[in-house]
Amino acid sequence: MADLLHKAKNYAAEKVLHVKKPEASVTDVDVKVGRHGIAYAAEVSVDNPYSHSIPICEISYSVKSAGRLIASGTMPDPGSLTENGTTVLNVPVKVPHDVLVSLVRDIGADWDIDYELQLGLTIDLPILGNFTIPLSTKGQIKLPTLSDLWKKD
Repeated sequence: MADLLHKAKNYAAEKVLHVKKPEASVTDVDVKVGRHGIAYAAEVSVDNPYSHSIPICEISYSVKSAGRLIASGTMPDPGSLTENGTTVLNVPVKVPHDVLVSLVRDIGADWDIDYELQLGLTIDLPILGNFTIPLSTKGQIKLPTLSDLWKKD
């Protein structure tokens, strides 16, 4: 009996491993510097292989710059993934002014903002339950120089 139970457990685990799951990628990250701080805007593209919509439980995020955590949080209930298609999600992240002081060293060295964005997209899959798709991207945003501001296109 124990052998039969063990075989059934292995069979179920094998089937769950090969279940199609939604796939996601970060397609764009914009950074805007303004009077109220820095606003990161991540665009995430999610492909849903199922013939029905899937609810998104939450999106968790963290942003690091020069190895320091500058923002983190969650975006609860951002909607659902469309059936048999691609859903584009916008994840806004605001960095407060007091963190800007720590970025001054990074900006002063090469006049850009280096960042690492980590996202966790938690979706509710039928049978499997909550499933988190981890995403990560790194990049730099070049800041305009004074001469760039005076150039005419």
